[in-house]
Amino acid sequence: MAELLVIRHGQASFGQDNYDVLSDLGHAQSAAVGQMLRDGGWVPDRLVTGTLKRQRDTLTSMGFDGGAAEEHAGLNEYDFADLLNARFKGQVPDVVKGDRKTHFRTLRETVFDWQDAAFDGASETYADFAARVEAAREFATQTQAKRVLVISSGGVIGQMTATALGAPARQMMQLNLQIKNTAMTRFMFSGPMFSLHEFNATPHFASAAGAKLLSYS
Repeated sequence: MAELLVIRHGQASFGQDNYDVLSDLGHAQSAAVGQMLRDGGWVPDRLVTGTLKRQRDTLTSMGFDGGAAEEHAGLNEYDFADLLNARFKGQVPDVVKGDRKTHFRTLRETVFDWQDAAFDGASETYADFAARVEAAREFATQTQAKRVLVISSGGVIGQMTATALGAPARQMMQLNLQIKNTAMTRFMFSGPMFSLHEFNATPHFASAAGAKLLSYS
């Protein structure tokens, strides 16, 4: 039996011109989870990230050799800005852009509509997103490695988890919104067998000092 440990990237830059940049907190979160893995003797045999900067930089700040990592674009997040633009036909309300609570409530509704193909104009259909996440999962698990470390994003982890559980499509987004920055979701695999072992775990935030690192976006 082998392990696939999927970690969400550290906090990025919500509300900034370029979201795809780790904040100082994101780097600190990444360092904390990397140190926890080393302290526990968990050493990966294989490293895989998406192609996004925030994913690659999370691995580097964890203290692992980002240059040795393989990349698979199927691990990239769905383009939430593109979905909102498509739903609102390019006129996204300012409150959706700037207010965190409104943004994520609206995004949840938008993803549900995306899953139902209720609007046109998105650069990627939900079916295409689900297919590329599955392709990335197969890529990561078709290996002789026993410990595979993947750095990805909340939507991908939510989709992978929902699929492993045989859950309805809506569950992908319900899971997505729960996932903390640098949280660990662990799967076990062997040949065609793939099952969830642990979801959204953050033992590196369990101490008083670690609790100050907690974030969701």
